[in-house]
Amino acid sequence: MSKLVVEVVDAYDLMPKDGQGSASPFVEVEFDEQRQRTLTKLKDLNPCWNQKLVFHVNNPRELAHKTIDVTVYNDRNAAHAHGHGGHHNNFLGRVRISGVSVPLASDDDPAFIHNVQRYPLDKRGLFSHIRGDIALKLYYYLVHDDHHHHAAAAAAEPPRPDHAPTFSPENVETSPFQETNNNGFDEEEIMFKVEEKKKKNKEQPVRTFHSIGTGGGGGGGPPPPPMRARPPPPMMVETRADFAKAAAAPPSVMHMQMAPRQNPEFLLVETSPPLAARMRYRGGDKTSTTYDLVEQMHFLYVNVVKAKDLPVMDISGSLDPYVEVKLGNYKGQTKHLEKNQNPVWHQIFAFSKERLQSNLLEVIVKDKDFGKDDFVGKVVFDVLEIPLRVPPDSPLAPQWYKLADKKGDKVKGEIMLAVWMGTQADESFPDAWHSDAHNITHSNLANTRSKVYFSPKLYYLRIHVMEAQDLVPHDKARLPDPYVKVIVANQIRPTKILQRTVNPVWDDQLMFVASEPFEDYIIISVEDRIAPGKDEILGRAMIPLRDVPQRFETSKPPDPRWLSLLKPSLVEEEGEKRKEKFSSKILLRFFLEAGYHVLDESTHFSSDLQPSSKHLRKPSIGILELGILSAKNLLPMKIKDGRMTDAYCVAKYGNKWVRTRTLLDTLSPRWNEQYTWEVYDPCTVITVGVFDNSHVNGSKEDARDQKIGKVRIRLSTLETDRVYTHYYPLLVLTPSGLKKHGELQLALRFTCTAWVNMVAQYGRPLLPKMHYVQPIPVRHIDWLRHQAMQIVAARLQRAEPPLRREVVEYMLDVDYHMWSLRRSKANFHRIMSLLSGVTAVCKWFNDICFWRNPITTCLVHVLFLILVCYPELILPTIFLYLFVIGIWNYRFRPRHPPHMDARLSQADNAHPDELDEEFDSFPTSRPSDIVRMRYDRLRSVAGRVQTVVGDLASQGERAQALLSWRDPRATAIFIIFSLIWAVFIYVTPFQVVAVLFGLYWLRHPRFRSKMPSVPVNFFKRLPSKSDMLI
Repeated sequence: MSKLVVEVVDAYDLMPKDGQGSASPFVEVEFDEQRQRTLTKLKDLNPCWNQKLVFHVNNPRELAHKTIDVTVYNDRNAAHAHGHGGHHNNFLGRVRISGVSVPLASDDDPAFIHNVQRYPLDKRGLFSHIRGDIALKLYYYLVHDDHHHHAAAAAAEPPRPDHAPTFSPENVETSPFQETNNNGFDEEEIMFKVEEKKKKNKEQPVRTFHSIGTGGGGGGGPPPPPMRARPPPPMMVETRADFAKAAAAPPSVMHMQMAPRQNPEFLLVETSPPLAARMRYRGGDKTSTTYDLVEQMHFLYVNVVKAKDLPVMDISGSLDPYVEVKLGNYKGQTKHLEKNQNPVWHQIFAFSKERLQSNLLEVIVKDKDFGKDDFVGKVVFDVLEIPLRVPPDSPLAPQWYKLADKKGDKVKGEIMLAVWMGTQADESFPDAWHSDAHNITHSNLANTRSKVYFSPKLYYLRIHVMEAQDLVPHDKARLPDPYVKVIVANQIRPTKILQRTVNPVWDDQLMFVASEPFEDYIIISVEDRIAPGKDEILGRAMIPLRDVPQRFETSKPPDPRWLSLLKPSLVEEEGEKRKEKFSSKILLRFFLEAGYHVLDESTHFSSDLQPSSKHLRKPSIGILELGILSAKNLLPMKIKDGRMTDAYCVAKYGNKWVRTRTLLDTLSPRWNEQYTWEVYDPCTVITVGVFDNSHVNGSKEDARDQKIGKVRIRLSTLETDRVYTHYYPLLVLTPSGLKKHGELQLALRFTCTAWVNMVAQYGRPLLPKMHYVQPIPVRHIDWLRHQAMQIVAARLQRAEPPLRREVVEYMLDVDYHMWSLRRSKANFHRIMSLLSGVTAVCKWFNDICFWRNPITTCLVHVLFLILVCYPELILPTIFLYLFVIGIWNYRFRPRHPPHMDARLSQADNAHPDELDEEFDSFPTSRPSDIVRMRYDRLRSVAGRVQTVVGDLASQGERAQALLSWRDPRATAIFIIFSLIWAVFIYVTPFQVVAVLFGLYWLRHPRFRSKMPSVPVNFFKRLPSKSDMLI
């Protein structure tokens, strides 16, 4: 047995907390579930205690692993019993001292000579305002029967019993998120134990790096079964735990609302594919961890580099060689090169190991001829002897092989080859000819390969058209009606038209979208509006986009420039430069806005929110990994051609687009390709779409790739370091209704690399600073977004292989802003779903007022009286209740990532006419009787909306009429009662008024009348402006 002595000496420069520039501090010391405190020093920011607190130490060997908590409080009730007040103590700072630093006092070195240590006071939370420091003496001594330690113990203040501390933690004012540590352990000790557990885990042969969430939320154990085998737990209405359970359960405010049940075919299905990330191969076989979010697929690669010294086969003395790579029934051919005995091909062939039909690989060199191609020579490989190569191994070096004839005898000529077994992680995989595309011509082969694309870098171009001077009209007898037309690539924006002036002042700001590289020109055309539809050009100026300066954030825009307006003809322009010295002038300010983010997709599911300038971008916070595994149950899209589906996937996040290879003529493709993106904002969305390739085997260039479906996943809904593997339904809305085109299997993992930055990101604006400092007018946003989409689609369509316009438009939801009655219903139901929570609260409160459950009503009365008597508990109670709700809802948290919800979208029961209207062109192409019927329906809906809006306006106008004297008697009655209430509330304590009002509101139904109350009757009699409408 030993004793720990904590001598509280003094404190310096404490934070004033009593509202009068001072504080009444006392110190509480806690050690090993023992808590003691000093006396309170009234009105003293530099208190001096010199008070000793003694604690029992059961085992001196464990002192090094314990923590001493020293907390300074301001006692707001210090006038009562020397500060032993309860709920009003303010936090002034704390110090946590490890037991390792406490010295042992011996007979030769008495405790009284130990030096005083000063400790700066620490904050308890992020928003604590703390300053000052505290002086302490700490030591411990062993308990013996000698007189020295008895004297030391007598000098100290006698300790209180362990189980009866001076005051409980309820006596200290703490928020639910800032509780005093009651168990005597520190975070350092907890981290020490965690590190010990990690060291023990490292000794085990299996090392786990990724947490695969299960039903219990843990990372261990086998993967959970599919959703079909284990239905989700029923989320029924939960009764409140803090009220009586005798009556029927009222609508709960605490439980998460369950979405309406929908067709099981439209739901997610969790899967358990044999992925390295799920099977915990980390630290094991390297071949299993290269791509750990996809199933490993092995391929036989053949790299045909070149040949030399090939023999002449034709009578004319020429040779048109090509190479045929044959493996069973699969054949791949290189291009034939005319009249070349030393050809160079550099082509790679990939044969799936799952479909190997022979143990021999033949590489045959042939001569292209009009009839039957001539045999030149071949090389044969045994498939079982081909070496295995897996990245990050260096590429296999090609070697020269002697050609042999059909009998195996050596002939003239050599060919350079590299043959190896690899996986889809091989760098040759994207550019290889695949055995499943054996019937694709070389011209169409590029359309089936996997590629990565990047959107062009976009900027907003701001042009401020100020004024012009000395305009010269063609007709000297009339003054012009000038306006300016600005043309940037395919974007045209006019200014307003001014009447009859040669020195117009427009002061209009026009915005455009520009992309790198800046190859276009800005064309400024000043025109005269002679008649509707008839204009004459008064002058024109051209500015190269590459000469336009950039503005970063809120820096000063560049100075305006005067430009000369020249004739539109270049010949006349050159003549004017030589002959005429006079020309009209126009004043412009133009610059590129580098501080904005150019919106090319809807902000509701945007994947990139970074500004255009790289200098203004924040560092990445994590990595998103996507494994596109497979699809199943796809619908045949080419059934008219006697074929199935040529499916490929496109994924878009940020400015990076990826496209998988096209798998031909199959309804169950297996891609198993993995891609990675840097994440800068967790509140973004990744979009994955599936398409049918219509550009194989010589299809027409204007053929459109058909959409099979798409999936959107918000990153903020994903847990970090957890691998999600699911089958996502591919839903497509057609004029005939909602159709399921199959299921797409994806593997997702979001890894956070900067936790502090990610948490801080939730407090930052969604868009860059310039969107709030100088916001873009709402009427321009949709037009600019459409122009950005067109630029992105045009640029990606020019890539090789092209990412076609219909694919880009579908991924970016070009028509999302178009009118749709189905979407309007969906948004209305979303609003009603939100209001249902408010309705549940009102119904619950109405049941309280009408005493449907007497026990619950009595408890509410008690809670109400407590909050009235102690109003400082209102906010802590509210936030504590929110905390409890969040903890309660944790059990019902979503286990799966979000997906396209057919029921939420009102797509599973949409009327055919509504769908026909949604897919109608703009302007409409339907017959006049159908358009008239839809217009009448819209008028009916708008009439009901008009009535609701009018009722809301009437209520607001009645509130205004209280003091506007529109009804002089009503206003006089209201102001007289206001005066009476002001005097009554002034002379009556507020708590009494609140108690009377609350008890009246919660009165028993016996004291209630079925007639409306007097205030309601008075309010409904106030005048509105509805009677003034024509």
